[in-house]
Amino acid sequence: MQTDRDQLLARVASLYYEDGQTQQEISLKLGYSRSSISRMLTEARQEGIVEIHVHHHLERNSALEQRLQCQFNLCEVQVLQDNGLPYPQMLRRLGGLAAKLLVQSINEHSILGISWGTALYEVANALQSMHAPGVKVVQLIGSATSRDHQVDGPGLASVFARQFGGQYYTLPAPWLVEDREIRDALMKDRRMGEVLDLARRAEIALVGIGTVDPPLSSLVRAGYLTADEVRDIQALGAVGDVCGLHFDIHGNLMDISLAGYAFGIEAETLRAIPLVIGVAGGALKAPAILGALRSRLVNSLVTDDSAAREVLEREKDS
Repeated sequence: MQTDRDQLLARVASLYYEDGQTQQEISLKLGYSRSSISRMLTEARQEGIVEIHVHHHLERNSALEQRLQCQFNLCEVQVLQDNGLPYPQMLRRLGGLAAKLLVQSINEHSILGISWGTALYEVANALQSMHAPGVKVVQLIGSATSRDHQVDGPGLASVFARQFGGQYYTLPAPWLVEDREIRDALMKDRRMGEVLDLARRAEIALVGIGTVDPPLSSLVRAGYLTADEVRDIQALGAVGDVCGLHFDIHGNLMDISLAGYAFGIEAETLRAIPLVIGVAGGALKAPAILGALRSRLVNSLVTDDSAAREVLEREKDS
């Protein structure tokens, strides 16, 4: 006999998996916190209310992959054929594609560096559990102190480590500090130094590609920066960031300290990591993706076909 709890779990699962609504949208509709919705989705899978069967719905566009790889000399490229999906569903499938690439790339003793954000949350959510207890997951940048802990660095590091059966290491510091002296003092802290040293030894990095378009900015959504602060950064010529390192459309790094000083891995250290996978999608993210590729802060890309086409078009025109 179906209980009231079963009916609630079924409704939450239907809204998420069938209607493509985000956990935040469901929480607002049903009056539960987002963390409660996340737990209900997990419970629905555990109770057999939801059964997930993958029928290779993650179609890829090999022609665009080859063009991107050739144009930007990338290590790995995967382009999702999104077939006009709404952005939340596209990002969820993009996370699944990135998760498969990550599993193919990682070994039992890998050090995995991560940033934070919605794209990485979708990757973590798509990961299947595997036995790799030697894996170490480390934050590359400080925490966003986001209102949504699921997309912040410490929470994501915990999820990735749990899925691999490994350990995680966090940077107990904000991503952005008010002045250079505070940042430099944090860099000298022994605990911070140990985590950053581990980050510098990473063989794989998984990073989001941020935009300075206020409606799309994770920093604005997290409440870290205001829309006006992001517009000021945009006015200086920045198009995006990777791990808090801003760049213009040509890939030139920009020393931006309008809102504060970023705490985390340095640009040359990130470039030295053998495999840096950038995850971002949607045509509106194209300027940020193009800048990131030109900056060489990422050497691999998981994106969708609409973003890929726009990136190649902009590259051709510039």
